[in-house]
Order: sequence, then structure tokens, then C-alpha cells
Amino acid sequence: MDFTRRSILMTSAAIAANVVNPFKAFAQETPRKGGVFGVHYGAEQRQLNPSLQASTGVYIIGGKIQEALVDLDANGNPVGVLAESWEAAPDGKTITFKLRKGVTWHDGQPFTSADVQFTAMEMWKKILNYGTTLQLFLTAVDTPDPYTAIFRYERPMPLNLLLRALPDLGYVSARHLYEGKGDIRNNPVNLAPIGTGPFKFVTYERGQHIIADRNPNYWRENAPYLDRIIWRVITDRSAAAAQLEAGQLHYSPFSGLTISDMARLSQDKRFIVSTKGNEGNARTNTIEFNFRRKELADIRVRRAIAHALDIPFFIENFLGDFAKRGTGPIPSVSTDFHPADNGPQYPFDKALAIKLLDEAGYKPGAGGTRFSLRLTPAPWGEDISLFSTFIQQSLAQIGIKVDIVRVDGGGFLKSVYNDWDFDLATGWHQYRNDPAVSTTVWYRSGQPKGAPWTNQWDWKDDAVDKIIDDAATEVDPAKRKALYGDFVRKVNTELPIWMPIEQIFVTTISAKARNHSNTPRWGSSSWHDLWLAE
Repeated sequence: MDFTRRSILMTSAAIAANVVNPFKAFAQETPRKGGVFGVHYGAEQRQLNPSLQASTGVYIIGGKIQEALVDLDANGNPVGVLAESWEAAPDGKTITFKLRKGVTWHDGQPFTSADVQFTAMEMWKKILNYGTTLQLFLTAVDTPDPYTAIFRYERPMPLNLLLRALPDLGYVSARHLYEGKGDIRNNPVNLAPIGTGPFKFVTYERGQHIIADRNPNYWRENAPYLDRIIWRVITDRSAAAAQLEAGQLHYSPFSGLTISDMARLSQDKRFIVSTKGNEGNARTNTIEFNFRRKELADIRVRRAIAHALDIPFFIENFLGDFAKRGTGPIPSVSTDFHPADNGPQYPFDKALAIKLLDEAGYKPGAGGTRFSLRLTPAPWGEDISLFSTFIQQSLAQIGIKVDIVRVDGGGFLKSVYNDWDFDLATGWHQYRNDPAVSTTVWYRSGQPKGAPWTNQWDWKDDAVDKIIDDAATEVDPAKRKALYGDFVRKVNTELPIWMPIEQIFVTTISAKARNHSNTPRWGSSSWHDLWLAE
């Protein structure tokens, strides 16, 4: 079949709308034990412990080995995993979790409230990107017995917020493997994790593969079904598609293939290509500004860059219905929090962009160049690579020379969020059900150096910090929504980051897979019930 650009984009409309979604009625089938499930792993992050790094690139592996207190069910509602029940005090300052009994770590040690206490206070509060802001007002976790953990907060913690955050920000690590073992960030267990989950870590060969085997002592009866999962490191997206077609892989998550390959495989009955199972992982494309560059610290320059990009043109010609025009950090799919008024939107206006640069004092020099910038794109998806080239070409039209600096996943996280060795960066912001989970940390000052996908821009706004803190501790839903409307309008005005494109991830998976894509964050979930038909 000849896939022209037009036909590819037309196919993207069907996939984005879940029309290309040939799920069958498998309810009458008996799950089959055994089998090896092959997963495309496109970008190594040099971290496998989801208690320390919140990222789909970590969850896709660590989420099968370690478990959270809570996950989401098929309807997107919180359901207990390591926690069986929970209760909040009327003032919102105390939340009590009753923990599951009879759970053991993969090394045979019992799981207890001491593990929850240590993880919450030493990892979630101090290190975990997103967790540091979510748990900002956590003061203690009491453990009156091995199966009770009482979270105590200085300011109210809305229970609904915490329960929707914990599927991503509530993974528990074993206290006995970290306490007194030196720097938590550099503990070798982070790359050879020991958890309570359905699969046990076996080996990690950098640049090659990661392997985990069935946990025979898993607490869920008769689970898991698979014998083994192999994550194969394949940075070439076309090569990953070829391995899917050859039967060497079963699954490519999070829009890991090229747009053309996803469109092509959606027409092949051996595969399912769909946005289903990704509803809890809406994403926006970002442009991140390093305020340490004096040019980018000038709001006129940041606004000029935004006005120089014809976002509707880029979407129509490169992404099709895989994407839509974004309006800010809270995507339109967030019906509980997306505001009616998002503030300034920066439509394409080349003349205005030039005028703003002139006003900022950056006149064209030799060859028409005003100044040069380095752009570091994340290696997560084809859309980011395309967008970085589009930014480069668009800014050249207003006299800004852009050099693209391409690095691997670990290099991107280090150079942007730890070393601050970038001018512009572009990647993905993932929205996880509530702005306080993984969105406001992009703007809240005081983030630990090195925490990925947080404010490392050298930008601080006291008014924004106050709005973020007030919204995160407001128990009245209407007042919370109003505060987040204020937040969106303020940050869209100041523009420390721009999020102009909104998308939902696309899954490509073998039609032999069963019990897949059945929760809103399925790629990040445990896969305890996943199995392969013959």
C-alpha cells in the first residue's frame, strides 16, 4: 500500500479517534500461562526505580517490578494495590492507609508500613520529581503497626488529589535496601530493582535489553500469566516497526514508532493501533527557556519566539489528527480543571515577532542574524524531532540562528535538568489527571536540582508559587478550579515555558495480546493480567 503524507494524516484521524481500534470480545477465552512478551524500549533513562523518577520511560519497566499504594481501574477510579483502604480526617491534614498483608519483597523480606514511611519521607518528599511539590507539606508518616501508615500534613491534602497522584507518585521501595546505604540516588538497586510486583528483575544490559521473569510468590492469585518480559533497546523507530512485523516485539508504547509506520501497521490485522489505554497520559509539546541566557530572560524575546511559530501549519502538515492546538499547561481533556479563559495564545505573526526582537534591542547583524541559540530536543518521539527542525527553520526567518543538539535520553535529562547546559529545550509535558500531580512542578520554584520535568529554568514568580501552593491544599473543588484558571493565565502571560501542542499517546500492540489497554495508564501499570494467545 502506498502511504502518501496525505493518506498517513487521514489515517491518523481514525487512530486518534479510536476508530482504528479492532478490539475483539475476548471475555470467553481462558488465559494462557507462559510466553515471552517483547517490548520496544526507545530511550534509556539510566533509572528503573519509579520511587525516584516519575516518567513513562521508567514506569514501562519499573511499574512491573515495583508497586504503588494505589492504581486506576478501568473507569479511571482509584483502586488499592499495596494499600487496601484509606481515610482522610475532616480537616484534610491526616490521611490513613491500611496496607495489604502477606506481601513480600522479591528478596523474601516482608512489606510493611516502615517501607512506606521511608519511601514517602526520603524519596517522594526529597527526590522524586513531581513528588517534591506534591508532598511539600508532608511533615511525617506515622507507623503505629506494620500495616498502618498515617500521613500527616501541615496544610490540608485533598484526598482526591492524593489518590489520583499515587498511581504515578506512590511507588514504594524497600527500606532495608536503602536506609544506611549511602546516597539514595546512586544506590545500585535503582538499576536492578527489587519490588513486590508480578515480575522480578533479572538483568540489564545497557543498550541491549532488560529482562524480568514471573514472580512465583506474587500476592495476586494465579498472576501473572507471562513467564518473561524483555524490553529491547531500539532507538531506530523504523527498526522497531520491522521487529514488530517479524514477531520479535509485541508492543511499542507511547507513540514510539514513526507516524507513517503507525498508520501502515493500523491497516495490518496482526496489530492494534489505538489511543486506548493512554487516556490518563495526555501530553503537550514544550518549549523550555533557559533564563540564564539574557536574551531568553527578556519576555519580548520569548513572545517573539512563540509568534514566529505557525503551530496550526505544523500540526496540519506533520501531525494531522494525532494532535491539536494547545492552550497552555492544562489540556482540554481535563474537564475538571481546563479553564474557559487560558490567557494569551500567541498566534503566528512573523511581523510582530520581528517587532518584538527589534524592541528588545536585538537588531539583525551580518547575514541577518540577531543571535544564536542551542536547541536540545528530547529523544522520546518522532513529533519532537520534527518540531525541533520546524523551530529551527521558523526562527531563522526572524534572524535567530538555532543549532540543534541531539543526545540520548539520559543525556537529555542530565544536560537540561541537572547541568542546565541548554538554551532552548523541547520535549513532552505529561498531564496526569490533576494539575498538582505533574504540571505545576514545571513552574514552581525551589525544585531539587536534577529533578526531571521540573522548573530548572532559573525562573521564579512569587505570585505563581502562592497560587500553586494554595490550589494544592484547597479542599473545595470549585475554588481549586478557579485557582488553576488564575495559574494558567499567569504562566501563559509570563511564558517561562510554552506548551502549544496537545496530544494523546498511541499504542501499537500485537493482536495476540489479551487484557491490554484496559486502564487509563495501561503502559505504566503492572501487567499482572496480561497474556498472549497462541
